[in-house]
Amino acid sequence: MLSWLSRSSTAEKASEQEDAQAPEPVALNKASVAEPLLTVRGVERSFDVGSQKIRVLKGINLNLYPQQLVMLRGRSGSGKTTLMNLMGGLDTPTGGEIHFKGRPFHIWNDDKRTEVRRQDIGFIFQAYALMPLLSAYENVELSMRMAKIHRSEWKARVTSCLDLVGLSKRMHHRPFELSGGEQQRVAIAKAIAHRPSLLLADEPTAELDSQMAAQVMQVFKEIVASENVTICMTTHDPTIMEVADHVYEMVDGVFVGK
Repeated sequence: MLSWLSRSSTAEKASEQEDAQAPEPVALNKASVAEPLLTVRGVERSFDVGSQKIRVLKGINLNLYPQQLVMLRGRSGSGKTTLMNLMGGLDTPTGGEIHFKGRPFHIWNDDKRTEVRRQDIGFIFQAYALMPLLSAYENVELSMRMAKIHRSEWKARVTSCLDLVGLSKRMHHRPFELSGGEQQRVAIAKAIAHRPSLLLADEPTAELDSQMAAQVMQVFKEIVASENVTICMTTHDPTIMEVADHVYEMVDGVFVGK
């Protein structure tokens, strides 16, 4: 009897030691279980300048997952805008592969890529790209027309998008009547109006002061959560990077660091 108790006590202690040494369970984040929205594999891009070939991208690998805010950081000339143009189907790589939702952007012709862009990708540019004679409402509505969304959906969706970016009271103002930060928020509303899965933003805070830039980044975070969209943006501003899910540092056409 005593022998059995001794063995039982020893076994319990051993079990306790094993439990103490066992690693804590790891919580899987959405990026580890979800399929990539966009994949970039070994992408290169070269341009012919006179008799020389300039290599801008030198073998880029990248995954974008659903509902992420990702930043491409780098100085002017590092290749980040070139990479973004490739991811958006505005250009094709010299080498490597790009798949968006499993579709091979790298081999598709421009017509097929354009159709996907109209339906599933939104763009935000540094210079806002708003029509100067149209109101904020009309600028957002125009993007829905171009995406061939049924007219019956326009009013509710335009109003919803402008409300999301905090401009419901300014929707009938034209761009010249709005501040730089407000114009950028109109551009954001315009880019998400057709419910894209991917939003590409090229230096969206470059022309804004720090307070307005912070407001735009807060809007981005809200959009990722509420619109089920992935945002990939370029920047060289270190003050806004803490809100990103991932930051890729680009130097001379390659990623450096983590």
